[in-house]
Parts: sequence; C-alpha cells; structure tokens
Amino acid sequence: MKRRAFMGVMGAGALAACGVSIAQTPTTRIIVGATPGGGTDTVARVLAAEIGNRLGETFVVDNRPGAGGNIAAQEVARSTNDGRTLLMCYTSHAINATLYPKLPFDSVKDFTPISHVANAPSFLLAHPSVPARDMTELIALAKTRPGELSIALPGIGSAGHLCAEVIKLQTGVDMLSVPYKGTAPAMNDLLGGQINLMFAGAALAKGQLAAKSVKALGVSSAQRMVGFESIPPIADTLPGYDFSAWYGLLGPAGMNATRTERLSQVTAEILGDPSIKERLLGEGLISVGGSPQDFQRFVETEISNWGKIVQASGASAG
Repeated sequence: MKRRAFMGVMGAGALAACGVSIAQTPTTRIIVGATPGGGTDTVARVLAAEIGNRLGETFVVDNRPGAGGNIAAQEVARSTNDGRTLLMCYTSHAINATLYPKLPFDSVKDFTPISHVANAPSFLLAHPSVPARDMTELIALAKTRPGELSIALPGIGSAGHLCAEVIKLQTGVDMLSVPYKGTAPAMNDLLGGQINLMFAGAALAKGQLAAKSVKALGVSSAQRMVGFESIPPIADTLPGYDFSAWYGLLGPAGMNATRTERLSQVTAEILGDPSIKERLLGEGLISVGGSPQDFQRFVETEISNWGKIVQASGASAG
C-alpha cells in the first residue's frame, strides 16, 4: 500500500477509534421561488443560518425563480422526502392554486407543512399629487373620477394585485389597473407620478414614506403595524379587509414525522427569539411560527380565500 493511502486509512481509523464520525451530515436546501434580495429570500437566509447553527447541520438557500414560485414548488414536490429539500413558500403558493388552470402538483397534497414563518402586511401608497388623505377620501375621489386613477399591479395574480382587486370589488370604484413585472419598476413609476397608487411592503415603502416621496392611505392588515402606528388599517373603512402576504416552510409529501416536528420546533424557537423578531420586523415581516397542523389549516384557508378573489376578479395566468 502506498504511504499516502496508508496514512489516510490510519487517520480514518484513529478518528473512528476516538468516537469521531467522519461522515458528513447531508446538506439541506431551502428552495426559494424568487430572486435574491426580496422578502422571500431574506426570510429563507435568516432561517437557513439559524436552523443550521441550532441543529449543527448545513442549510443553504437555492433560488429558483419563475412562474410565480411554481418552478420551485414543483422541484420540491418531486424531491426525495428525506427532509433535505424544503420550500420557502409565499402567498402565491395559495393564489396559484386557483390562478393557474393546471398545475403540475397539488398545492396541499404534494407537500408536508412544517411552519408558518411570517406575515408581511402592505401599505396602499399614493403619489403626493393624489388629493386623498385616507381610504374614505380615496374612494370618494375614485367615484367622482371613474377610470382616471391608476393603480400598479406588481405581477398578475400577486398579493398586491389581488389586494387592489378587493378594494374595487368591495367599493365598486373604477380604477385603471396597470401591470408591472415586480414592485421595483412600479415604485419607480409611482415616484415619478406616472402611476397614482400601488401596494408595497414596509421594506420597500419605509424609505419613501420617511422622505415623504409617497403617502400611505392604509395598511392591508386588520391591525396597525408596529413602527407605523399612524397608518390606519384599510379595514377601518372596509370592514373585514385583512390581506397580508405571508411566508412558510414546506417539504415534499410524506416527510418523516420526527424530522418534520424537529424542524417545526426549531423554527418556532428562532421566530420567538427577540433579536430575530426585531430583525424581521425591520424588513416589514411579523414573525409567526406554529405547528405543522396549524400551518396546514392556514394554507387550506388561504387557498379558499384567495381563490374566491381570483374568481371574482377574473384574474388568470392561463
């Protein structure tokens, strides 16, 4: 035996004799159906680092954008159910169940719920030139100027799109819907006055609000948001209005129950950490957590609720 090979065998034997395992724990991928830098990616990277540290394993984020998150979801649905391939899903996972006439997976049956991670309310923003200070004045203005006010749709079938559709459906106002490929180009046009209104999360809106480049007419959640207490809920004007974006962790169907519960528990511990909660809140995200069973019920309810809005609005990706 050559000396190098002999020394390698001896080294491995010595480690084994000392009770040290030379086998490496497999890497766990958290697949994200969005590009780096956005809310979904941010949440995934925070969790990947924290779960990895607490379990002594390697967790990495794998970005697979496209088709409103369906490319990432399909990969996870078809992956081995050993708990080493996970999905950081977001609101579109529930919306797409109705928005797309035919999906290559079942949004509930082909996944194992692990944990609801966070909610992300949005602000209805207006250009300063819009002569409305709140939702009541906006609705009155829109009724006197039918079809004149424009509202950006940051992606067909996105939460921002459907939040706008709900306002139109509940009030009967006629606003011009302008589709965009994402929130960034929509924000640019809002700042430039080419568009009158748009929904945006706190992470994108806070700098513009501080600079008074835009104004907020309401928040999409039923409660006021920490750090933005002066912005009233849209529900104060439209009772029952409560539509926040959200993020959650899923695995493929049939995941081992022990692995599922352990991931759920450590995720809850992380989201309950005050420093993590504060970090996420700085990104406009409200930590949630909860059991796999809680998240299963939540996803099913979201599919039903968003499905009604998709059908009523006539939105379709088909």
